[in-house]
Amino acid sequence: MARTLAELVGAQPGPPFRITFDGRAVTALPGQSVAAALWAAGILAWRTTRNGGRPRGAFCGIGQCYDCLATINGEPNRRACLVPARPGDAITTQEGHGRAALGV
Repeated sequence: MARTLAELVGAQPGPPFRITFDGRAVTALPGQSVAAALWAAGILAWRTTRNGGRPRGAFCGIGQCYDCLATINGEPNRRACLVPARPGDAITTQEGHGRAALGV
């Protein structure tokens, strides 16, 4: 009988919880990064580039490339691949450099 990955590593994750992306409910698991939770929900882009407005999401997944920048709980320019998802987090699409509200 085949065992699941969780069984093989002896993981006992806690229950799933909800975060939101642009107002849409997304399920996340304990230990997931924001990027991983978004990917699991089929969301592949959560920011646009400064020049041209091209969509971006995770690229390297280890915090080196900055493609995964997102606005998390109102704070722009957070690397979604490094930020652990927490119950109630509100992630919004980051437009350009993420400082539109500052007028710069």
